[in-house]
Amino acid sequence: MTEQTFNYDVLIVGAGNAACSAAHAAIDKKATVGILEKASKGNRGGNSALTGHMRFVFNGFDDVRPLVKNMPDADLHELLERMPHRTEAEHWDEIMHVTNNQSDQEMLQVHVTESRNTVHWLASKGHDWVPAGGFKMPSDNILLMNGGGYGLQQRNFTLLEKAGATFHYETSAVDLVQDQKGRVIGVKTLTPQGFATFYAKAIVLACGSFESNPEMRARYLGAGWDMVRLRGVPFNTGEGLQMAMNIGAMPHGSWSTCHASPQDINLAPYKIPIGYSTKASKARYMYPYSLMVNSNGERFIDEAYDLRGRTYAAMGRAILTQPGGIAFQILDAKARKMDIYPMNYDDATTEKADTLEKLAAALDINAPNLVRTVREFNAAIQPGTFNADRHKLDGKHTAGLAINKSNYSLSIEEGPFEGFPVRCGMTFCYGGLKIDPKNGQVQHVAGRPIPGLYAAGEMAGGLWVGNYASGSGMMAGATFGRVAGTGAAIAAIGS
Repeated sequence: MTEQTFNYDVLIVGAGNAACSAAHAAIDKKATVGILEKASKGNRGGNSALTGHMRFVFNGFDDVRPLVKNMPDADLHELLERMPHRTEAEHWDEIMHVTNNQSDQEMLQVHVTESRNTVHWLASKGHDWVPAGGFKMPSDNILLMNGGGYGLQQRNFTLLEKAGATFHYETSAVDLVQDQKGRVIGVKTLTPQGFATFYAKAIVLACGSFESNPEMRARYLGAGWDMVRLRGVPFNTGEGLQMAMNIGAMPHGSWSTCHASPQDINLAPYKIPIGYSTKASKARYMYPYSLMVNSNGERFIDEAYDLRGRTYAAMGRAILTQPGGIAFQILDAKARKMDIYPMNYDDATTEKADTLEKLAAALDINAPNLVRTVREFNAAIQPGTFNADRHKLDGKHTAGLAINKSNYSLSIEEGPFEGFPVRCGMTFCYGGLKIDPKNGQVQHVAGRPIPGLYAAGEMAGGLWVGNYASGSGMMAGATFGRVAGTGAAIAAIGS
C-alpha cells in the first residue's frame, strides 16, 4: 500500500491559538495552508480553548474601542477608568519584574510592541472582546475574549476553513523530513489510516510544550512533577520539541519551570474542550485574601506579594513543595460578607466550621499549629485599609512574622471559618526552542537558522522564567504565531 502524501505551501503542526494565528498570517500572504491536529475534531484547539484572556498594551480608549462591539462609548470609558492603560514601558517592566529580569529581551521587545497591533489584527479577522466581569473574574485583565478561548478558537476554525485552510485531525507528528541540504521539507505523521507524509515549503511548529508527558516533566522539572495534574489538554506530549531537537534545534528558555497554579483538590487529571465550561473552573485564586497554610498548619509563602494576575502561575510550585503537595486557603465570615469570592468558588471543595479547631479536624490540619498561626497573623496586621481591588495593591500588611504578608491582610477571627484544600495544577512549560523573534525561524545549535522551520506559542522558549502575568501566554501565542506564519509564507512563496 502506497503511503499517503500531501502538499502545501505552509504546513502548521498544532491547532491552538498560536497555530491558528500562524495560519491566518500565511493565508494573508496567499499561501496554501495545511493544519495538523493530534486531537479529534471535537477536542481541537489545545489549551487555548480552555482560557479567556490576552494581556496587551493599550494607552486608552482609542486602542480598546476596535476590540469591543455592542458597547456604548460611555460604558467603555467607565470600564477603562478602573485600569486606564498598560503602556509599552509598563508592560515591559511588568514582565521583567515577574520573570526576575530573565526574560529574553529580544523576544520581549516584539511581544510588547506588537501586542496591540496583534489584537487589532485579530479583531479585523472577526474576533471581539467583552468586559471581564468585575471582581468576580480571577484575573487583572479588563477584557475577556468573547466566548473565552473556546469562542476564539471556534471562530478561528470557521474563519480558516472559509479561507481555504485544510485541517487534518487525529494526525500526530512523528518526524521532520529534511532534504540533503538540511532544509525541512515535511512532516512524517501517523493518522488513523496509517503513516502519511505532509510536504511543504515551510513548516510552523505550534503544537504546545511537554506538560502532558510525565516522563519529560520529571526529567526537566524534577521529582514530583510526573504526578501533577493538568489544567489543560492531554495532547501536548512534547513530540514537536523532540523532533526539532533531533535535527539540531537549539533549546531555549527555562526548561526547569512552568505555569502552575492553585487548583481545587479535586482537579481532574486533565481537561478537554468537549463539555468544558468556565463556570466549572477548578481555579482557586482566593489565596491573596486568605491565610494559606499546609497540613502542619503553617504558612509557607507571602500570599499577596503582588497582584493575583502576576503571582498565580508561580503559586502551584510553592504548593507542590508542601507535605502531600496540598495547601489550604483559610478565610473567615468577613470574606463572605464582603462578597469577594470569585464566581467559580460556588462549587469548590470546602469545609466550614464554627471554630478553627473544628475546621482543622475536618481538613486534617494540625489544629494547635493552625490556631497559633492564625493568632500570630492577626496580631501582626498593621493599620491600614483593606481593599480587594484586583488591579491595585492595598499595602495592608503584617510585621514581625517569619513570613510577612505584603498586602490584603484580612484577619481570621469571625466564624464560621472556611477552608479550601488546593493542589498544584499545571498549564504549560516555559522551556522551548530558540527562534528569531523577527520571523519565527527556529535556530540551530550551530548558531544558524534551520531552513524551512518556524515555531510559535509554547514551543518558542525564552519569554517566561519561573512566572508570568495572566493572559500573557495567549498574547505571545497570537503575536509570534502571526510572526511565524508570515515568515514561513514569505520563505515559501516570497513576499
